[in-house]
Amino acid sequence: MPNRIRSEFSASSTAREVLAGRDLTGRAIAVTGGASGIGYETSLAFAAAGARVLLAVRDPVAGRAAAAAISAETGNPQVLAGELDLTRTGSVRACADWIAATAPALDALIANAGISMTPDIWTPEGLEQRFATNHLGHALLISLLLPQLRRGAPSRVVVVSSAAHKRSPVVFDDIHYRGRAFDPFEAYGQSKTANILHAMAFTRRFAGDGVVANSVMPGSILTRLQRHISTERMIINGLLTADGAPAPNLKTAAQGAATSVWAATAPELEAVGGLYLENCAEAEPVGTQTPPWEGWAAHARDPEAAERLWAVTEELVGPLGYPPAFYARRSTPW
Repeated sequence: MPNRIRSEFSASSTAREVLAGRDLTGRAIAVTGGASGIGYETSLAFAAAGARVLLAVRDPVAGRAAAAAISAETGNPQVLAGELDLTRTGSVRACADWIAATAPALDALIANAGISMTPDIWTPEGLEQRFATNHLGHALLISLLLPQLRRGAPSRVVVVSSAAHKRSPVVFDDIHYRGRAFDPFEAYGQSKTANILHAMAFTRRFAGDGVVANSVMPGSILTRLQRHISTERMIINGLLTADGAPAPNLKTAAQGAATSVWAATAPELEAVGGLYLENCAEAEPVGTQTPPWEGWAAHARDPEAAERLWAVTEELVGPLGYPPAFYARRSTPW
């Protein structure tokens, strides 16, 4: 990939290092899942650079505590928290309304929240839990906030994916495991592939409006995302060594947030979308020597799959890019 976009930063860079010397005063940035882990460090870096930061989180108490802690550490009073449950369309709509009222023009939206090995397989509507949370909820939120992103243009959407996307393409014939055996790791991988494909299809449609989307791989990091995974499985997956210690290749949460922050602000990515980014650079396709936590699989960069996913998503949440009033009229969840 001779023209691969790179930066001065690396896998060991932190989010605050990426923004060192940058002044984001006057910019508004929303971060889903901003109360802990990578999302917290992402929000902290934006706030330290002077941005207004809106944390969209499932637990409003934790969200308010995180916003207060970030404000106290950075001296930035413009850090606020709102409630967001990505599996409930009503909650997604309400969160979008709150963000729109707080930031009529949005410079960036970081779709960071996610789940992996939660015990529940399906939502009450019969949708696979990881696909509904990691992809569908974010797709709806992004669509509802398009007016604000257009007003903030040039603006960016950053979708946090994972190297786990290599575990599975989007299995269109049975996305929700209604006929095949359920595998939580495969299901998580499918949802992360969906994140990458959605960023591609989104950019194809809205780059002309000055709004682009990229997906990012933050790295291997121990956060609350793994709280339902057994120690044995984390050893198998390479997160822990055989004696239960953190694996040497792990990043800190601050390092994991670096690529999201870079994707949202880097001058070299102005008007550039549809890419899969890792270690503050454009990732390369998987090769024979690619480490398991790096590179992108061909099924996640397939333009035809991206278009098919867009169509499937619209069947479930409604035409993406419609005015918010359209979604307010929908009476059936998903």
